Amino acid sequence: MKRLTFKIIIVVLIVASVLAFMALNLGQYLTLETLMTQQEALKAYYDGHMGLMIGGYFVVYIFSAALSLPGAAILTLAGGAIFGFWPGTLIVSFASTIGATIAFVVSRFLLRDWVQGRFRERLTTING
Repeated sequence: MKRLTFKIIIVVLIVASVLAFMALNLGQYLTLETLMTQQEALKAYYDGHMGLMIGGYFVVYIFSAALSLPGAAILTLAGGAIFGFWPGTLIVSFASTIGATIAFVVSRFLLRDWVQGRFRERLTTING
């Protein structure tokens, strides 16, 4: 019962996050045009608030990757444009890996029973 309740809470949080993303039209900020027009302002903010900017970007990228929201390519380009090639590559690599890992763990947790029931015969060799 606790596991089912926890699954329901996770699904509700994911759905609420995606709906909030869509309702607030946050995708409008994840365009190449927006990045190009805001690049100098973002760089200036980064120069004055390096830790805050890196931390905020990192969290946004993880959130975007974990929920598979659109805009990962723009976020990747933004990382290079704001932080520079090597720092941007390092930040994007860690953030995308953490986000993808969270997406994997959540989907495995939420969908494992369904996949096991649907593909039981095919999974016997994998499950041992």
